[in-house]
Amino acid sequence: MAKTTTRRKKATSKKAATSNNGSGKSGEVTDTVDVEQAKSEYQKRRKSQIAAIKKLDKELLREILYQMVLGRVFEQKSAEVYRIGKIGGFCHLYIGQEAISVGTQMLLEDRDYVITSYRDHVQAMVAGISPEAVMAELYGKEGGNVGGKGGSMHMFSKEKNFFGGHGIVGGQIGVGTGMAYAQKYKETGGVTLCFFGEAAVNQGIFHESLNMAELWDLPIIYICENNRYGMGTSQERAMSISSIAKKAEGYGMAGEYVDGMDVMEVRSATERAIKRAREESRPTLLEIRAYRFMGHSMSDPGKYRTTEEVKKYQERDPIALFQDSLKDAKVFTDKDFEEILEKAKAKTQEAVDFAENSPLPNESELFTDVLAE
Repeated sequence: MAKTTTRRKKATSKKAATSNNGSGKSGEVTDTVDVEQAKSEYQKRRKSQIAAIKKLDKELLREILYQMVLGRVFEQKSAEVYRIGKIGGFCHLYIGQEAISVGTQMLLEDRDYVITSYRDHVQAMVAGISPEAVMAELYGKEGGNVGGKGGSMHMFSKEKNFFGGHGIVGGQIGVGTGMAYAQKYKETGGVTLCFFGEAAVNQGIFHESLNMAELWDLPIIYICENNRYGMGTSQERAMSISSIAKKAEGYGMAGEYVDGMDVMEVRSATERAIKRAREESRPTLLEIRAYRFMGHSMSDPGKYRTTEEVKKYQERDPIALFQDSLKDAKVFTDKDFEEILEKAKAKTQEAVDFAENSPLPNESELFTDVLAE
């Protein structure tokens, strides 16, 4: 036992000495809170974002920013109405991670599939489910995208190829792998995006799925949204190796670390993965490292994190970073940003009004769409 303890101490010491400077070269994470380092990373990313921005159409850039702002405003409003009792049950917000869903899903085609975990409101909207239908689902109302019967964690739309919203940690990874198998079997040319948090990597289904996907050459992109905490447990306390992207090597799979606070980098990495899946029918593991600014859920006060740590990552707010880069590139002005923000606020208020006015599901719906064997 003494030998084992010594080995773990050495491993911990190595982690603490290694920092991630946003370059993607290091797979380790440091516990040291350094606001100046965060500011330096912020400025570095602004330069690379500006270069990427200049390659895209202005209207596309506006839509990318709008979707990120809408996601932020929508989730802030969700928190507000949750606190006054309009939303019940669990509610997991996406604030701080908007660049991931927008940077990945906006590259998809109609034939592609998306499956995700319970932190799914913004991903559902980017997939094309209306904010009204998402908010009504949060309210448990009939106008929700699954009739008010799914709630926060179970958004779903067959029409939009958005297959959940899954409450079991890692449960969607096996389902997503099966979806990609179906796409290959039917020769649709489609790609599956499978989202999950870093805590799901410790589940057996993650390893089984990656093994099968590589063996069978499936057109799937496994996207680990690494927000550094599995509920209240830091990644460093739960994983012997903190680089999730490196785990792809164990299956001969392509893997890549991505800065999830930079929507342009997320988009670029996803383009490469989609090309690999679409043209070669090969899987990819993307570790997109971000930071949730709120607790795990609305019931989580987040006392396991210091104010200084949260402040560090807020220095690299993905929306603020993108707006600054757009302004420096002379694509948009402060007036444009105000218009986008007001549009997002208006759309969110429409969603709340719709949810408020939508009726509760009829009691007869209690036993519909239920299968018991």
